[in-house]
Amino acid sequence: MKVIVSFSAGKDSVLTLHKLCRAGHKPVGLLVMMNREQGRSWFHGVDPELLAAIADSLGLPLLPCESEGHDYHLVMEKGLRLAAAQGAEACAFGDIDAEGNAAWCRARCEAAGLKPLFPLWHRDRLENTREAVSLGYRCLIKCVRNQDLPQSFLGRALNEDLLRQMAARGIDVCGENGEYHTVVLDGPLFRFPVPYECREILDFGNISAINIVHKQA
Repeated sequence: MKVIVSFSAGKDSVLTLHKLCRAGHKPVGLLVMMNREQGRSWFHGVDPELLAAIADSLGLPLLPCESEGHDYHLVMEKGLRLAAAQGAEACAFGDIDAEGNAAWCRARCEAAGLKPLFPLWHRDRLENTREAVSLGYRCLIKCVRNQDLPQSFLGRALNEDLLRQMAARGIDVCGENGEYHTVVLDGPLFRFPVPYECREILDFGNISAINIVHKQA
C-alpha cells in the first residue's frame, strides 16, 4: 500500500516509518505540519532546512503544510488530499494509545479519502522507545517540559542510561504526555547521517528547546 506519513521527525514517527517499510508498505512522502508564524514544525520546532536534510537522507519527498493553528485540521486535510491525488492510499500516524488523538486522525483521513494506519497502536510505550534506540536510531532530545526534565537533557541522544534517568524522575519515558520531544538524524532507514549542530537553548517558561540546525558541509 502507498502511504503518506504524518511526520514530526521525532522517534515515534520514524519508528512508524520503519515498521511500515518492514511490513511491505511503500512510503510516498512525509507530511509535516508547519507553524506559519514561527517558520518551524509544530510541537517539535524543527526548521525547514533540517527537515529537508532529514527527508533527503530518508529518500522521501517532503510535504510541508503551513498552518496558523486555528486552521490546523483544514490544512492537514488539504495536504492529505494532495497526497491522495499523487497516489497515496493511506496515512500513517505514530499515535500509541490516546484514543482522542486517534479519532482526530481518523476524521482527517476520512475527509481526504485515505485509510488511517497506526503501526504503534497499543504497543507498550517503553517498548517503543527502547526499540527505536536498539535499532540504532539517533534520537536527540529537542524540547523538554521544564517541570519534568532539566535543560541539561537537551541535545542528548536517547540511550538506556538516559531512559533510566527519566524513569527515576517518574516521567513517561516515551514522552507521550508531552514531557519531551525528539528529532531523529540517523539510523537504519537513513541513507547517511544528517550533519547537525546544537546551538542556543531557548526557555519559553513551560517548555525549553534547543536549536538544532543542519550543518552545511
